[in-house]
Amino acid sequence: MAAAQGRLSDGADGMDDAEDTAQARAGGGLPPAFRAAVDALRAARPRPQVEVEPTPAPQRLAPFAYALEAVVVDGEQELADGRLVLLHDPDGHDAWQGTFRLVTLVRAELEPEMAADPLLPEVCWSWLTGALQARGLAYGEPSGTITRAGSHYFGGLAERPAASQIEIRASWTPREGLGGVPDTAAHLTSWCDLLAQVAGLPPAGPGDASVVTLPQRRGPQSR
Repeated sequence: MAAAQGRLSDGADGMDDAEDTAQARAGGGLPPAFRAAVDALRAARPRPQVEVEPTPAPQRLAPFAYALEAVVVDGEQELADGRLVLLHDPDGHDAWQGTFRLVTLVRAELEPEMAADPLLPEVCWSWLTGALQARGLAYGEPSGTITRAGSHYFGGLAERPAASQIEIRASWTPREGLGGVPDTAAHLTSWCDLLAQVAGLPPAGPGDASVVTLPQRRGPQSR
């Protein structure tokens, strides 16, 4: 799922996939709260450097699901990418403490020196929670992992430089508003803020000197 490995899907229509899943499990029709939450995701307009499109959703995590994938671009270069999945269980879920859950995977390439920073996992987790808090979003039950990986090449691949990658896997419960619908558009915007920050882009709005961003990645592949 790294930017260097291309897109996450073939661009299938995620809403059609959600509709098919819903009909198979619930006998037809989407719950109004879930449809409203998905419609808000589809109508959201993130910053132009983050390209978002629907992708087939997982079918075993919840009765209803909708998924998006995104890639952060700078000219012809892809700097980071990720997937965001909206889950919905009308009966509620004890672990979620709610009826909705957002699940994400974000990955980007790093300079090896940056990847070696012992504080990097804590910083990356703070980017996720900070992106939600910066937009005043209410959420609960956050959980996740931060993973650093390094690749070294030998033999016929020895000319390739060493590569390092950061991966953020996380989930959280967006608090529900009127009609039991969370503000999914705002959560998507916050997620795009996280993607941009991992990619090393400056904040979309007026900068905050306390915000730490990663430098531009070395040698991301062209699109």
